[in-house]
Amino acid sequence: MAIYIIIGICLIYLILIMPEMINRKNFNAFNGRYYAHRGLHDNSSDAPENSIEAFKLAVERGYGIELDVQLTKDDIPVVFHDANLKRVCGVDKKVKELNLEELQYLKLFKSNEHIPLFTDVLKIIDGKMPVIVEFKTKGSDTNVCDIVAPILDNYQGIYCVESFDPLTVRWYKKNRPQVIRGQLSTNYIKGGVKNDRFLNLMLQNLLFNIITKPDFIAFNHVYGNMLSFNISRKLYKVPTFAFTICSREELIGNKDRFDYFIFEGFEPGKQ
Repeated sequence: MAIYIIIGICLIYLILIMPEMINRKNFNAFNGRYYAHRGLHDNSSDAPENSIEAFKLAVERGYGIELDVQLTKDDIPVVFHDANLKRVCGVDKKVKELNLEELQYLKLFKSNEHIPLFTDVLKIIDGKMPVIVEFKTKGSDTNVCDIVAPILDNYQGIYCVESFDPLTVRWYKKNRPQVIRGQLSTNYIKGGVKNDRFLNLMLQNLLFNIITKPDFIAFNHVYGNMLSFNISRKLYKVPTFAFTICSREELIGNKDRFDYFIFEGFEPGKQ
């Protein structure tokens, strides 16, 4: 009896972590490039993270682009990573607490760059390079999807979407099933994320794949030996993105574990 229970538990686990298997997407447009994390940036330069200049540099040097999108207080999509403005702009306020006009006065680090509009960034990239769009959400609010998805519908370039939030990935499965969607994850517990431990276990073990059916998994390469990630990669053959590769040594060390690489802090050259 015990053996049947164990087999049953294993089967349920495999079903829970199963990514999209039926409507597999074509990733050919993403092949042959490395992806610049928040643009080709240097936060001590005139091209800091998620800035227009950083995106221009990535395009000029032939790199794909990863960027972050979230909403202002007046529901305008802007490209910015942190929920709080403190680290990048020196203001202890959340992006969501300020409207666009207020945000436009702030500068990124010590540069003259400002927080860019998502639409302006898309104009700069202009389909020249593939784009990975990370949705930054809070709790169960997927309003950013309702606002950003129509913008991307009209974008003529190659892009995919991803999020740590399974509700966002689920939104795309339900509302834009044709768009390539990815589940971001990491080892939340070892990484020191302080929220519900059970939820962290669910998230880091990809147990929400049953409802999101991601087309790819983007995983913190530091924890690339985790069981659920490796089963998804080896058994289900799901495409994998590594984040964030910070040296040539890390790139070489992860070549056999990931298909695509998001980098920062060095230039890997062309794939």
